Amino acid sequence: MRPALLEPRARSTVRLLSPFLLGARGPMAHKPTSRSAGSDRSRTTPGRAAAVAQLLHHECSVLLELYRKKESFTKDLTVADGHLVSVPPQSSQLDDRDKLWRLHSALLQCRSLLERAAAREEEEFGSGKKGEYETQRNTVKDRLSYLIDSTGELLRAADGKTVSTPDLGVEVKSLFELKLWVYRVFHEVEYWAKTASTTLQELSVSATEAKPRARIPRTRSARSARR
Repeated sequence: MRPALLEPRARSTVRLLSPFLLGARGPMAHKPTSRSAGSDRSRTTPGRAAAVAQLLHHECSVLLELYRKKESFTKDLTVADGHLVSVPPQSSQLDDRDKLWRLHSALLQCRSLLERAAAREEEEFGSGKKGEYETQRNTVKDRLSYLIDSTGELLRAADGKTVSTPDLGVEVKSLFELKLWVYRVFHEVEYWAKTASTTLQELSVSATEAKPRARIPRTRSARSARR
């Protein structure tokens, strides 16, 4: 029994759809190109960066909870006053570019502190095992790095100067002081994640208000049209 013949239009339709019916495994499969990756990066906006910061803030909260559980710290444990990160104080006199520079610098310092804390933990307490706490710590670091890339892109778009990461030393005299310092580092990252979310949301609103409104062309009234 001969198979039913397809109409010419049907054959062309099958030919066009065949790469998708094959699960995009053939040469027609879509692959991200460097051009598409670059265009995604160029679309970084304060609003999108603010969403990343909000997610980072949540992940920092989870990390702090896991660390308190790991070290048997109570939730009301207080850390030392002051910040580990050193940046110019917040001021209403700062323009948007200065705000981005301040934020980007603080986030870079946070990543440096986070990397040093992880290294010291592995040096003093590392057992080679990777549990939920270590996984969450890496998640926070990766999210922080993505936020740094986003704020850096926004800073370059605003013709801001590049930021160098200062050397942030740590001096602890006992293992317990080291544990408290690591806890303080996590609190610092959480604080700057929240600050980033607030700052970037403000910049998003400012950018929206600065955009010129599209003018709607006036249409002729029915009376003038009849004339």
